[in-house]
Amino acid sequence: MFNKILFVNGIARTVISTPKATLADVLRNQLHLLGTKVGCGKGECGACSVIMDGKVVRSCIVRMKRVPDEAKITTIEGIGTEQKPHPIQVAWMIHGAAQCGFCTPGFIVSAKALLDENINPTREEVRDWFQRHRNICRCTGYKPLVDAVMDAARLMRGEVKKEDLIFKFKEGQSLIGTRAIRPTALDKVTGNWRFGADLGLELPENTLHIKLVQAKVSHANILSIDTSEAEKMPGVYKVLTYRDVPGSNRINGLALPSNKGDGKERPILADKKIFQFGDAIAMVLADTPSQAEAAVDKVKVEIEELPAYMSAPEAMDEDAIEIHPGTPNVFFETGVVKGKDTKPIMDSAAYVVEDDFYVGRQPHLPLEPDVGFAYINEKDQLVIHSKSVGLHAHAAMIAEGVGVPLDDLKIVQNPTGGTFGYKFSPTIEALLGVAALVTKKPVYLGFNMYQQITYTGKRSPFFIHLKMGADKNGKLLAMESDWTVDHGPYCEFGDILTLRGAQFIGACYNIPNIRGKGREVATNHAWGSAFRGYGSPQSMFASEVLMDELAEKIGMDPFELRYKNIYREGSTTPTGCKPDVICLPQMFDKLRPYYEKAKKDVEEKNKNGGNKKYGMGIAILHYSSGLSGADSSEAWAEINPTGVTIGDSWEDHGQGADIGTLTIGYEALRPLGIRPDQIKLVMNDMQKTPNSGAAGGSRSNVYTGNAIRLACGKLLKALRKSDGTYRTYEEMVAEKLPLRYDGKWTAPCADGDVETNQANPFPCYMYGTLVAEVEVDTVSGKVKVEKLDLVSDVGTIINRLVVDGQMYGGLAQGIGLALSEDFEDIKKHVTLTACGIPQIKDVPDDIELEYVETPRPQGPYGASGAGELPLAGPHAAIVNAIYNACGVRVTKLPARPEKVLSGLKAIKD
Repeated sequence: MFNKILFVNGIARTVISTPKATLADVLRNQLHLLGTKVGCGKGECGACSVIMDGKVVRSCIVRMKRVPDEAKITTIEGIGTEQKPHPIQVAWMIHGAAQCGFCTPGFIVSAKALLDENINPTREEVRDWFQRHRNICRCTGYKPLVDAVMDAARLMRGEVKKEDLIFKFKEGQSLIGTRAIRPTALDKVTGNWRFGADLGLELPENTLHIKLVQAKVSHANILSIDTSEAEKMPGVYKVLTYRDVPGSNRINGLALPSNKGDGKERPILADKKIFQFGDAIAMVLADTPSQAEAAVDKVKVEIEELPAYMSAPEAMDEDAIEIHPGTPNVFFETGVVKGKDTKPIMDSAAYVVEDDFYVGRQPHLPLEPDVGFAYINEKDQLVIHSKSVGLHAHAAMIAEGVGVPLDDLKIVQNPTGGTFGYKFSPTIEALLGVAALVTKKPVYLGFNMYQQITYTGKRSPFFIHLKMGADKNGKLLAMESDWTVDHGPYCEFGDILTLRGAQFIGACYNIPNIRGKGREVATNHAWGSAFRGYGSPQSMFASEVLMDELAEKIGMDPFELRYKNIYREGSTTPTGCKPDVICLPQMFDKLRPYYEKAKKDVEEKNKNGGNKKYGMGIAILHYSSGLSGADSSEAWAEINPTGVTIGDSWEDHGQGADIGTLTIGYEALRPLGIRPDQIKLVMNDMQKTPNSGAAGGSRSNVYTGNAIRLACGKLLKALRKSDGTYRTYEEMVAEKLPLRYDGKWTAPCADGDVETNQANPFPCYMYGTLVAEVEVDTVSGKVKVEKLDLVSDVGTIINRLVVDGQMYGGLAQGIGLALSEDFEDIKKHVTLTACGIPQIKDVPDDIELEYVETPRPQGPYGASGAGELPLAGPHAAIVNAIYNACGVRVTKLPARPEKVLSGLKAIKD
């Protein structure tokens, strides 16, 4: 131990520490400066960035022995305050650069050091700085962050004033389509937004800390679990195994009726078998995290290792054993039957193409690892705080397994540092619930990044064989598809995912005759959880790359082939219903100049010769709003003494539920003449808020938005007097009228049968058309995306900052899916870098966004969703551009350098 004097944010602080303690630990745990976030814990993400003696350092890897005595430390708290934010923080809000907000303090601190050194940087200098200091963002696609730094520099140089840049509300105006700033933005940019690990430091002293005993193999029988030695370790309160679980010890995966299992194959704590690497076998509960960690290795687990099936083809082999005894490994099957029998049509078609495609196990890679805590409240209810983006669904999925009546289980969403869909499934909620229920004490569990990456769900790989036939003019006649979904060992939400193959393979094209078969397969690789796009990136990769192959066979431009076949009046979707709107022709017309310019640009670049080859490619992007069928959402609105309170469970993982709720609610309440700041938001706490459904599938803007609109409409009607004026809160109380009004909206939709999937499953869709330009280094095989041009139609834009941010962020994740991101090797892909997360220099600064706003008949004020769209097809456009550049057709992602080099070698041979 030693003591040092540190000048932290200008204040002398005496710090007593050990040499091995990190600066981040001291700042957070001892000085309670919680604006500094710890994500990866390995210096890879920059969320923990602080300034030490004028230099940016990643505090999670700076040991206290390396911190000089009297070092000057600046954290986010020393940059600016809520009362007086720094110009960088102001610019971050103006550009919507804080989405989930977890990386935000690190970026702002890093930007402060840059601008202290260079008050007039170029955009490329900003990008170089963030690359060098390893500041990573998973939400924004980076461009809004560079925009923010550039405007912050202008503010600091005195060239503009804050009032010139920031959105200014004018009395009575609509907020729809504006760049209004999120209500949570100020807390995020000043470091005051409290995430789960921050709240964990504020729990009562008697809180027990959980560390997990996890499986180190992928498939095994459990023969015995001995906890006796671990329970004798210092500070250990109890070690829990499956024997201690009060309930059924099973999570309900909500399987569809045609699933060949019961959907309850996932244990909370492993009992008979290990199904995947990282499965939780026991929980060590101790007074401190270090005491719990020390006891983990003392738990002895005797196993009988079994063959591990790490891909769907392996699990489908006739010699494979059943992963879940009694349930076949192929446990769900579906199909699509539209129009006439495709075989004779294919046989007589002028042009036929077919190919095999694979989109792999993309990891979500949020910078905030999974975290949560639980306790028993004064009503004797079990309360769980987590990153859940499906509060009510998760309660229904875990209550029986934990052993608590559903009415006595309440889940609260903590401020959440990104999920991108993995928290559509419950992860640690049931573990927390069991621990709190058994001990009757508050309990806390936080993953490190290794656990986050190895334990939580991944995008489910699709193996697709696709065939298309067209007439002599390039008009599509028929399509045949066969798809296999590798969903890992647990079925939850996998049945719905498998249906997406029927709904989205070939989507956006009028294909009159379709036949297809799909299946969901259990494996021992990472369990499949929802990921942004949820089935569309896998499905559309196949059809969008095959469309390019068809264009080449016909001798037609890929743009023109698509333009000939896109939805128009009279077209039907793969599920046989009419498109919600006809907007693709207008979108293609708007994209055409970008497409033609890209062709000329790459042609000019290629004239220079050399090892660098340039190409451009196109793809359609498409997704739906909703989970399919008669999905619904609820919200409420209540008059209060100073305005209106709106309550909903529109879970926010960075996509902007706060500004969505405020904008739609305010629009409905505008006749009252109130201001946006008179609307109070109560969100995402089952003790207070209704069942709005999960925040996934781009459903919330439509479903919860409509519920908010209806609730506010009912309140407005109740407030209206016979003379057309409106009652005050006091008048409502005096007349003993209800103050709160509920709104519920159910989509007028239905699912088809699993054999044909012909129905109208979704109320709204989103559409996009994208041109990608790439550079291919033919010596190294490395692909660089140089430019992206996206034309989108998401209906009426509710908030421009949010929608722009979703587009940029989704495109960046599409680059990762195309070129680098993977979780195939469970021993190798265990860090953010090894998993291939894009850094700022991997994402182009040259991204153009254009919109066509076609109002959706079922959307609130004409809006559809937005978040899933930008990840539906950028990888296809990039792969098409690679082929255009160098002749290498990549059909199995990611397109790593070695794969490109192998393709180039095959061409030469």
